[in-house]
Amino acid sequence: MKKHIILLLLAITILSGCQDQFAPADDSHFTFENVYKDPTFAEGLLLNAYTALPNIYGFSFNDVATDDAVSNDKSNDYRRMATGQWSAQFNPMNQWDRSYTAIMYLNKLLVESDKINWAPISGEKVSQLYNSRHKGEAYGLRAYFMYCLLQAHGGYDAQGTLLGVPVITAFLENISDFKKPRDTYKDCLTQIYADLSEAEKYLPTDYSNISDASQMLPMYASLGVDVDSYNRVLGDYNKQRMTARIAKGIRAKVALMAASPAYGQESWENAAKYAGESLKLVGGISGLDPQGGLFFLGSNVDKLDILAGKDQGEILWRGSISKSRSLEQNNFPPTLYGNGRINPTQNLVDAFPMANGYPISDASKSGYDPTKPYDGRDPRLANYIIYNRSSFSNKVIYTENEGGNDAVDKISTSTRTGYYMRKLLRSDVNLNPSLLTDQNHYSVHIRYTELFLAYAEAANEAWGPDGKGTNSYSAREIIAAIRKRAGISQPDAYLASITGKDDMRKLIHNERRLELCFEGFRFWDLRRWKESISESANGVKIENNSYTVSAVENRTYSNFMYYAPIPYQEALKLDLVQNAGW
Repeated sequence: MKKHIILLLLAITILSGCQDQFAPADDSHFTFENVYKDPTFAEGLLLNAYTALPNIYGFSFNDVATDDAVSNDKSNDYRRMATGQWSAQFNPMNQWDRSYTAIMYLNKLLVESDKINWAPISGEKVSQLYNSRHKGEAYGLRAYFMYCLLQAHGGYDAQGTLLGVPVITAFLENISDFKKPRDTYKDCLTQIYADLSEAEKYLPTDYSNISDASQMLPMYASLGVDVDSYNRVLGDYNKQRMTARIAKGIRAKVALMAASPAYGQESWENAAKYAGESLKLVGGISGLDPQGGLFFLGSNVDKLDILAGKDQGEILWRGSISKSRSLEQNNFPPTLYGNGRINPTQNLVDAFPMANGYPISDASKSGYDPTKPYDGRDPRLANYIIYNRSSFSNKVIYTENEGGNDAVDKISTSTRTGYYMRKLLRSDVNLNPSLLTDQNHYSVHIRYTELFLAYAEAANEAWGPDGKGTNSYSAREIIAAIRKRAGISQPDAYLASITGKDDMRKLIHNERRLELCFEGFRFWDLRRWKESISESANGVKIENNSYTVSAVENRTYSNFMYYAPIPYQEALKLDLVQNAGW
């Protein structure tokens, strides 16, 4: 946490396209008084928090710290932590500085927002619209950053008390103000829920242009603003900013984490309820995007048009679209001019069932042939992972020993496991130095498949495979829809054979592993489930059509590492109780 939050950083030149604009100050020396006068600078408090949001295109890929992936980069931080270097002083999972800095910006906005003239030209009524929207956004964002902190730093102290992080809802300027003890996990949870409720009070379900005053939200209709002003503040232009819909998705994520065995601070019934409330907004199972599992492909990304209100049905919350090739530069196989950084493990490959739905471990029913290990598999395997003799970017990739630079350990940028990552990559990016081509990418914060899986997990724990609570669908029905979309042969005999909660739990956990691979979930899922975190990361070597599986990298974790540490310097500086074992 910083000693001071430098407010002068707010003098950024980011402008809100729908915000009133007027002449700048007489000189370039800004004080906080400028924030009260100029809404552009005031909104900088909010925009700084948006900028700090984590996303799956951060090129970190913490899957490397699990049994799902390794990296061929010896300096990779997640590789280092997984092989014994993780400590309170070296913690690639640290969310402390970024999250608390964002929270400080948001706290300052919440303190000052009522004093700011948000629309100096358009008048008080429009200013009130902006004020309410910005406060709703701030509450929702603060809840999300608190979730990040709780996930990354919540844990038990040496006395067995489950602690969260310090709950800070005021703007703090001096280091002495930060010396606040850790609140309990439950207190943090209460604060997150309260902030999300406030966000929902102020924000629309979605930002959408209206054509008639009768369509205004009731709390804003009483202000007497005209339709054009309403659309300027709460219309299409603001899509992908915080909304009540997004707040519901965050609540579902938080409740699932809190209900899990590692914490046990929320009921599974409530976790299912919150996920169900979010899914109702898309029509339940009928709202599962048929292309949701392939959300990263160009055919899905390029059709997005935020101004026209078009987006994938899969995406609940995302960032902006930009053209780049860095993701592909890092992860394409070397024969495609890439660095092959993220290497899926044999462990993950083995988790994909056969196309008939049976796990490959069921020799009698699956039809799995270890001499032809990639034949007849769940189509998601080919969609997410490049294996030997896969076709990718108009080229056949050979990882077998005779296969050139794409083979295992052939050169420094070759795979270590016999596999390359395919998911998230655009095959129409060209890295050939003479034909360089960028393509559209966007950051993802929450997609609906995550929420469908959250509901399935919570519903199964609460009511078993076929219980529905107050909802119209069960865990089994959700998993059936996801597996059907994936291409599992129908009817799904394996799913039909499951009768108990325990077996359904195993299937749901595995479906979550497959559907969300390489998106930063596996590390935290294993820990909240209290499942093994020390499985070795395995790979395969192929020579003369013979497949030899062996450990590529051992995982060096102790049981106390189910919970990540408080940063050493913060614990020391602020006299914070450390999680046990660190």
